[in-house]
Amino acid sequence: MKYLTCLWLGMFMCAACADPGVSNKNAISMGKKDEKIVAQTLDSLQARYAELDVERARKGVHQAAALWYEHDGSAADFMAFCLDNYVNDEREREALFHDLSDKFELVFGHFHHIDVGLTAPLQEAGGEVHKIDMDMGGYNVAAHFNDDMYSSKVAFTVILNFPAYTLAEKQQLGANWSRLQWGYARLGDSFTSRVPAQVQQDVSTANSLAETYISDYNIAMDALRNEEGQQLFPDGMKLISHWGLRDELKSNYADAARGLEKQRLIYTVMKRIVTQEIPERVINNGAVTWKPISNKVYEKDAEIQASAEPDTRYKIFVNNFKAMSAIDPYTPSLPTAIERAFDGDMEFSKEEVKAMFTTFISSPQVKQVAALVAKRLGRPLEPFDIWYDGFKSRSGIPEDALTAKTRKLYPDAKALERDLANLLRRLGFTGTEAQRIGDKIQVDAARGSGHAWGAVMKGDKARLRTRIPEAGMDYKGYNIAVHEFGHNVEQTISLYDVDYYMMNGVPNTAFTEALAFIFQKRDLELLGMKENNPHKQALETLDIFWGCYEIMGVALVDIATWEWLYAHPQATPAQLKENVLRIAREIWDTHYAPVLGEPGSPVLSIYSHMLNSPLYLANYPMGHLIEFQLEAHLRGKPFATEISRIYKLGRLVPQAWMKQAAGQEVHIEPMLDAVGEAVKQLTVNNE
Repeated sequence: MKYLTCLWLGMFMCAACADPGVSNKNAISMGKKDEKIVAQTLDSLQARYAELDVERARKGVHQAAALWYEHDGSAADFMAFCLDNYVNDEREREALFHDLSDKFELVFGHFHHIDVGLTAPLQEAGGEVHKIDMDMGGYNVAAHFNDDMYSSKVAFTVILNFPAYTLAEKQQLGANWSRLQWGYARLGDSFTSRVPAQVQQDVSTANSLAETYISDYNIAMDALRNEEGQQLFPDGMKLISHWGLRDELKSNYADAARGLEKQRLIYTVMKRIVTQEIPERVINNGAVTWKPISNKVYEKDAEIQASAEPDTRYKIFVNNFKAMSAIDPYTPSLPTAIERAFDGDMEFSKEEVKAMFTTFISSPQVKQVAALVAKRLGRPLEPFDIWYDGFKSRSGIPEDALTAKTRKLYPDAKALERDLANLLRRLGFTGTEAQRIGDKIQVDAARGSGHAWGAVMKGDKARLRTRIPEAGMDYKGYNIAVHEFGHNVEQTISLYDVDYYMMNGVPNTAFTEALAFIFQKRDLELLGMKENNPHKQALETLDIFWGCYEIMGVALVDIATWEWLYAHPQATPAQLKENVLRIAREIWDTHYAPVLGEPGSPVLSIYSHMLNSPLYLANYPMGHLIEFQLEAHLRGKPFATEISRIYKLGRLVPQAWMKQAAGQEVHIEPMLDAVGEAVKQLTVNNE
């Protein structure tokens, strides 16, 4: 599930939204108005300081000038500000860095604390959500922070003394930087654009509405019927789209009796959702029964007319696009949400990601693994086998037995919270360290499927929010909770143990997803159910590979959809729906239908992230690639010790982080190379 805090600093100040030295087209900057003033300012600094770092001064003055608008003061005011606030002495500059870091931690931490409280009614289980909850939950308490920092000139003090570096500069120069210099660079990322508060607030509101829509999008599985009118799912089962539906589909590989029939029914539900053919009345409603295949609805055994959900799913998507694209004029060097998501947030280019993913899902290894899956299933593959779960060790264990164990262990959120330190001890953390980390994580019952939300200042707690039914935590909820727990462990280490606050966090969300995946695959171990399978490593390789194959296609649909929206910014929800389905079908037909069948399937568009986490999906497959390389690195090493070392690295750029963590950059070849050997091993041993 979405990792909510890759660094709150980025949300507050549009970190890395634009390259240095580019002015806002909606206002006249000092750099545009009088370039002579910039030169005169630099000359004055050189005259004042005999040992001036000319390159640093040049970057700082140019970047400050580019964001100094007429209402900030005259040209003379600009020059005076630079002369009065430039810190030439390195000891004084370091002291300023620490002072700013402490103050920003205080501000960001309390902003975050307010946000947690305001969104609690929308995200935590219990009680009806009222309009005021939605209104306040969509309020961005930090919306005016950027404006305030520029108005008070604090932002200009940062820009002048800690200029920003482009991604290319960080990649080139960063190898020789000290940790302190990296901290300076990340502080320099803080103020690189001036996005108006109202524009930021509109994004928060759109995101909040999308989150609420998804959190309340549940299917009453006990109200589903096959075409013979039979109930296939147990009473009380209510699953959120898409996560719950997908995980239920996965779990039915262990049901030899009726699992295949259940999977086909769930797959049909998914298609009805994305095509918006789903009857509106069956959403979050178990009072009527529904035959998804014929799409008929019944009330008290009598068929009734039930209109389809209007294009609500795609209206939410359009609203997100309008809010996020409104930022574009204020970030001219990254002028689209797509570029901000990739070049800015991920620090991987969109082209690099697309090429990597397309090469992966087109590789000959896909058909090799697909043939093995078909052999293991004893039937031709079907589209929903994109979620084949049989390479996981738990897939042969009845889920009912697992659920009985998790319900007994975790009847409520507090029971899970009390056990967190014990879970860490089972992973090799010392008693003291396990308790230290566990005490910094709070567990809440979630209204939706759950998420991890890291603390932003030391002394606060990370939040683990997970769905816990009245009967206690079922296995699906436990498995998701372990994933979110991995996020929380990363969030805690990378906040409390990183040497400089401005370096807290990870390079991008793919890196925290990697640790979440690493934790999630150890869920049985944490239940005390150790596995002694000699093919465990081969199975894990194929499991990660197949997961990448699935989610890379989903991410490509997400990217292509945003590319289409930018080409058609006035699109209606109906037009968007038509083209999302077209894009999903084209990618399916090219890369999936030859393996899984059913040309024209729209199932790649089912992921709810497309609505409530725009342009986030690429982080998952990237996280899988990182996970694979980290797992290879961790093999044979003390798990807890290495995890602690790795996640103390903080926010380096991705490839620099990966080289220091595991000795090599992120790429697809290690996994592709390992797949052939894994297939051979399992085939020879008839596994």
